[in-house]
Amino acid sequence: MLGRDKLCAVVAAPDARSMRRQLARALRETSTIELRLDWLSSDAEITHFLGQLAPIRPKATVIATCRRHEAGGRYRGTIAKQLVHLAEAIRAGCTWYDLEVETVRQCPPELVDVVLGDGRQLASAHFFRGMPPNLSRVAVELRRHRPDAIKIAAQCDSLADSRKLLDFAQKQKNIVAVPMGDVALPVRFLALRGKRAFAYAPVENATAPGQITLEEMKRVYRADGFDGRTRVYGVIGNPIGHSLSPAMQNAGFAARRMNAVYLPFLVRDLKDFLDSVGPLGIRGFSVTLPHKERIIGRLDGCDPLAARIEAVNTIVVRGGGKLYGYNKDYVGVLRSLERRMPLRGSRVLIVGAGGAARAVAFALAQAGAAVCVSARRHERAKSLARAVGGEAIARARVRREFFDAIVNATPVGMHPQVGRSPLEANELNCRLVFDTIYRPRLTRLLQLAVRRGIETVSGIEMFVAQGTAQWEIWMGERAPVAAMRRAVVQALTREESTAGSRKTGKQRATR
Repeated sequence: MLGRDKLCAVVAAPDARSMRRQLARALRETSTIELRLDWLSSDAEITHFLGQLAPIRPKATVIATCRRHEAGGRYRGTIAKQLVHLAEAIRAGCTWYDLEVETVRQCPPELVDVVLGDGRQLASAHFFRGMPPNLSRVAVELRRHRPDAIKIAAQCDSLADSRKLLDFAQKQKNIVAVPMGDVALPVRFLALRGKRAFAYAPVENATAPGQITLEEMKRVYRADGFDGRTRVYGVIGNPIGHSLSPAMQNAGFAARRMNAVYLPFLVRDLKDFLDSVGPLGIRGFSVTLPHKERIIGRLDGCDPLAARIEAVNTIVVRGGGKLYGYNKDYVGVLRSLERRMPLRGSRVLIVGAGGAARAVAFALAQAGAAVCVSARRHERAKSLARAVGGEAIARARVRREFFDAIVNATPVGMHPQVGRSPLEANELNCRLVFDTIYRPRLTRLLQLAVRRGIETVSGIEMFVAQGTAQWEIWMGERAPVAAMRRAVVQALTREESTAGSRKTGKQRATR
């Protein structure tokens, strides 16, 4: 509709030089591009950038946007100036211009035709506070002056609202629908399965809530290749932005050249997600905090071991939309520890008593270890200890005891709260410390263990082991373990490198 490619690269920067650099990157990835002129710092900078664009005249479908502040953009000039800049953009080679409804309401259509007659108009409306009550009324207003296409972007705080917006668009002609927000992210991806699909992806700077960069859209999710046969999997949790499961699972799909995608679902309302499993065509999903235990009562069936653990981390969607649960954290624990120590007869302390801790406890008990449990809420620790024939240990006793291994099964120390540890250095009286957290690789707890000369096991081991086990149960074949592990390590290395650069920059700034 607007362009040949499904992914529209969004170029947005405060100065002409950065805009040109982003544009060059965008042209290497897609032939559909939006230029956010309103991000440029001044009228002079806009004119300067467009003057440099004219000689290039990129061979792409380019949309010029100069959204005014009143419509959620950054441009604070007059409507007359806005139209002048859009006219400059058309002369510089832009095929389309985006004109928000706030400007359309105040601007005579005859003036728009005279000034911008050589370009194609995308009339847009943005709702940053939530879904408008009447989408049909919005569409009628946008079509009043007969634009070439219309766009409705709305903040969607539920999957139900996101689906409603896209369902509405599918019944219309020449309409771009954009569900905004972190909850809506997966639906925005899945819209690309349609024939008239279209999605915005920033080259560097996000210009709307919940956007993912063009590079990630293409490299991690391979979103430009989605079609009606793309199989859908995902991970649900709250929060979910920290998860590297998408990087790992999608690397597996890419290695096997499968037409499948694994998406992150920020799920605050479990019912909202479960009601969307069928409509979105989800075939299976991972479960992380805080839903591992909560979802048990919503399943149609459960693996006996997962039922005993009373927590699941893997769901398969069977015929008729039936949900069947497994716990693959169990596999991750055993694979991580068995290669480093004999579990039978070992005394192991588990810190925590939630869903992850239950999987660790049952895995160790099954392997013949003597399980000890310490948790912030001692009653929960006692309950878990009873379930596996173990012992509950109060926090005050931990420093006086000795264990063959200590396992952290709490989220304490997980990104972004990387400076925290569930235990102090003088409580680490053991031969080995295993942290189930994988982000960061070297948690504060593991740092304390290293200083005391204690052997450590990173959460990456468990994460990759349980993730490949999930992949195999969904796909029915051996997982490409090396490719999936490599994707996780590369993602963590990039993150640590970026964090290190930021820290160095701050140190220099304070000198």
